[in-house]
Amino acid sequence: MYCNRCDREFWSDNAYFQHIDNSSRHNECQQCGVDFDSRVGLKEHFVQSPHHDYCQYCDFHFDYADELEDHYENDHAFCASCHSVFKNDYGLEEHYRQSPAHNYCAPCKRHFQSANNLTNHMNSALHKAKDVMCPTLGCGLGFVSHSALVLHMESGTCKSGINRKMVNTLVHRYDTNNLITDPGRMLTGGDGHQQHITYYASEASFNPHTRSYECCLCHRSFQTLPGLNQHLGSQAHDQESYLCRGPTCGARFNALSALVQHIESQKCGVARFIAVQNTMTSVFGHMNRIGM
Repeated sequence: MYCNRCDREFWSDNAYFQHIDNSSRHNECQQCGVDFDSRVGLKEHFVQSPHHDYCQYCDFHFDYADELEDHYENDHAFCASCHSVFKNDYGLEEHYRQSPAHNYCAPCKRHFQSANNLTNHMNSALHKAKDVMCPTLGCGLGFVSHSALVLHMESGTCKSGINRKMVNTLVHRYDTNNLITDPGRMLTGGDGHQQHITYYASEASFNPHTRSYECCLCHRSFQTLPGLNQHLGSQAHDQESYLCRGPTCGARFNALSALVQHIESQKCGVARFIAVQNTMTSVFGHMNRIGM
C-alpha cells in the first residue's frame, strides 16, 4: 500500500495502518473515516461535526449532546440561547454585549426581554444624569428627561403647586398653532380658555353586591372612596387631546408627559421637525413663571 501524503510504500495493510496511527502527519477520525494533516484540523472537525459531542477546551468526548451541554453549563462560559461556548467569562460578556440576539446591559450585567426594555433601562436614572432641571420657582429637582419632568409637574408633587390641569391650560394657551394639541378634543369656554371637568364620587357610588366603590365612567371597583376619587382625579378619563403630528403617526395621548415620552423615543421621527421643537421649547419656557 502507498501513502501519498508521506510518499512511502508499505508491503502490508498492518504496516500501512500502523503508520497512519503513529505518524504526526496523519490525524484520523476513525468514526468518520477522515484523515487530517494536523491535530488542529482534527480538533476543528470534532468541534464542527454533528457526529461528535466534543469539548475543545477539555479535549474530551461525550456520549450524548445533553451530557456535553450540561458540561458547558457547569464548567464553562456558555450561552444556552445561542448554544455557544467561550473560553472565559469575558468572552461570554462580549458576546452578550455585541450580539443582536441579546438585549444586555453590560454595566449592570442584566438581560432584558426586548430592545425597548433595554432602551428604557439605559435612559433611566441608573445610567443618565438628572440634568433636566425643574424650571418652576422653589423646586430645583432634576430629572433624566423632559418627559420625567412633565410627569413630575402633572403629579401635583412639585413645590411650585403646578398640577396636571395647570399644565394642560398652559399648553393650550401657548400651542396656538395646534402642533401638539387637538382643539376638537379640548373643552373650551366662551373666552376660548380650556375648561376642565372634575368628577367626584360620594357614598352613593358604593356597590353592596361587590362591597366596593364603583367608577360610573369605567365601572372599575375600588376598596375605598378616597381611592375612587383619586382615580377620578387622575388622567384616566381625560380626553386624548395631545396629538403626534408625525406624517405617518397620528398617535393620541391624554397627557403631555405621554406625548413627550413618545417624541423622545423617536419612534416616528417627529422630534426632528423644527416647528414641534419650537412649540415644546415655548411651553417649557413659560413653565418657569409658575409659582412666581
